[in-house]
Amino acid sequence: MADSKQLHDIVERAVAQVLDHQLPKLQSELVQRVLAELPAPAEDAAGSGGAGSATSGLVQAIFNIHTGSTQKEILRALLDAASLCAARVALFVVKSGAATGWQGRGFGEEEGVKDFPLDINSGPSAHAYQNRVVTPANIAEMDRRFVKQFGGPDNEQILILPLVLKDKVAALLYADGGSTGSLDAGSLEILVVSTSSWLEVVSLRKQVQTQREAASDAAPMERPVASAPVQTVSSFSDPFAAHAPKHIARAAAVPEPAAEVVEVAAHTSASAAAAPATDPFAGLSPEDADTHRKAQRFARLLVDEIKLYNQAKVAEGRRNNDLYDRLKEDIEKSRATFQKRYGNTAAASADYFQREVVRSLAEDDPSVMGSNFRPN
Repeated sequence: MADSKQLHDIVERAVAQVLDHQLPKLQSELVQRVLAELPAPAEDAAGSGGAGSATSGLVQAIFNIHTGSTQKEILRALLDAASLCAARVALFVVKSGAATGWQGRGFGEEEGVKDFPLDINSGPSAHAYQNRVVTPANIAEMDRRFVKQFGGPDNEQILILPLVLKDKVAALLYADGGSTGSLDAGSLEILVVSTSSWLEVVSLRKQVQTQREAASDAAPMERPVASAPVQTVSSFSDPFAAHAPKHIARAAAVPEPAAEVVEVAAHTSASAAAAPATDPFAGLSPEDADTHRKAQRFARLLVDEIKLYNQAKVAEGRRNNDLYDRLKEDIEKSRATFQKRYGNTAAASADYFQREVVRSLAEDDPSVMGSNFRPN
């Protein structure tokens, strides 16, 4: 049987041909659904167990989110990933103290919850919004209009997760187990936190890029030009700009600040604009440079997940200089996952996973890994 990559390539080519004249957004979704029906390769199944498969799936989901380059791509990836952890999920954008449906999964159609006004003044939605915490609840506590229109899960258990950007709730993710009872609260929380972080990174990158382009445009001018003031506040690009909820009144003159505003410190922006980092892959082909960047990102995701699930072991290992012995199983499993994906690519020689283990787990101090850890 062909390995996962070969299967993915075969399916992707077939789907691309079928959907040549269809909506492009359906292609990715269809590929994922077909792959989900394929049996796992023996190489993945041997010795990995259910927990390993679940961990690998979560890492892949986060990787898909971090592959997004626009807010809409990122949020759609979040919903796609969340739909693997719950039978029904829906994203509600928060603006001007009101929440309205954006998109959902498992409600019959993607636009099933669009424009639905969710009550965030009472119940679990209010608790999640006001306290910025994940809120489990019973469906009986939920907005009655929501329950009347969409019904509830068979086991009556729901979850509301706030998507926080710079200490403000930009959206609420609703999740329940539907008729299957499938509801992985831990994985959903990881996905939401990862999405929040990546949205902020994308926003900051766009700000820096805008400043660089402005500086480049001003460079040819012969007469002296006063330095442009450094922006201390950057407006977060609204991923819901095309979505105009009917129940929210708009201010004609001065709009209220959106919940998605991301504040960026002045010194951070100034240093980024004044001394842009040199691209370490400038001498490579575009394809190889892209492979290196993806390998770096994947290594970070793998190691971040080790830290997330083993916080106590990480702290103890750093104190006792035996971090590798405590995390050996997790490290080697993740190393194997990394090698399987990038071991035969242009990024193989860089050994990004090993570097990330030392950088992130050991805080750039290889000695805390212990004597059994093999250095670079």
